[in-house]
Amino acid sequence: MTLMPLMPAAFLGHGSPMNAIETNRFTTAWRAFGASVPRPRAILVVSAHWYVNYTAVTAMPRPRTIHDFFGFPEKLFELEYPAPGSGAFAEEVAEIAKPTQVGLDHDSWGLDHGTWSVLLHAFPKAEIPVVQLAIDERKDFDFHLELGAKLAGLRQTGVLIVASGNVVHNLRALDWSKPELGFDWAYRFNDAARELLMERPAEIDKLLGHPDYSKAAPTPDHLIPLLYLAGLTNAEHGKAQVLVDGQAFGSISMTSYTLGMAGAKSDGNGPPPERGPDASGIPPEETNT
Repeated sequence: MTLMPLMPAAFLGHGSPMNAIETNRFTTAWRAFGASVPRPRAILVVSAHWYVNYTAVTAMPRPRTIHDFFGFPEKLFELEYPAPGSGAFAEEVAEIAKPTQVGLDHDSWGLDHGTWSVLLHAFPKAEIPVVQLAIDERKDFDFHLELGAKLAGLRQTGVLIVASGNVVHNLRALDWSKPELGFDWAYRFNDAARELLMERPAEIDKLLGHPDYSKAAPTPDHLIPLLYLAGLTNAEHGKAQVLVDGQAFGSISMTSYTLGMAGAKSDGNGPPPERGPDASGIPPEETNT
């Protein structure tokens, strides 16, 4: 594989599926990010929503658009992101991850909303091959940090690596009266994550011992994608930058980071994110924000 200029990488706080069809300061930042990076030959996404008991990559030629949420407007379920897949690129990912065994998924998964809700803004034409990497729920933080570091070589071959989750993600604590505010504990945890990622990425696992960890990440699925950007950052002795910062509904951090894109920070303009109008009365754990 011919080496190319180092491709940027990112962690995007994807938040509510409604962000797929809204324009706000977070989606504006995602669009600015997509417009600023060189055209990738492929995109590898680590999404919080493929959280299973194995490590795998999608390897089908046409991954389906998965609508993995409930209680939102019908127009959200009608959205498709028809990006091609790539079996050959999936094999590259599996090879670079060795000795970690990475299975090739030819038919079971696709692109979940952690992937397509952000790529719809960043790469709206859906022309670039997209492959998802599953998060193995059995593995500890060190495993994911190290796997992220192993992926670093892909950036030299024109691959854009995007991690998609939320640093703070507690659906049971959502407060709809705080559309762009966070609880004190959410700010504290978000600040701690920022300091570690930007100053000591190799120590990102210290978040496990943070006093607000149990509230900020009652399940670790949305936090783990951040470990992949930390692994990339540490492997290349780089420095992550904030793309856009913010909180939503008390218990969701929308903070996004980039690597290798100094000066790419969004101006933060645009209205705050909104919840789906059909979501009222639905238990928050079923809205899959």
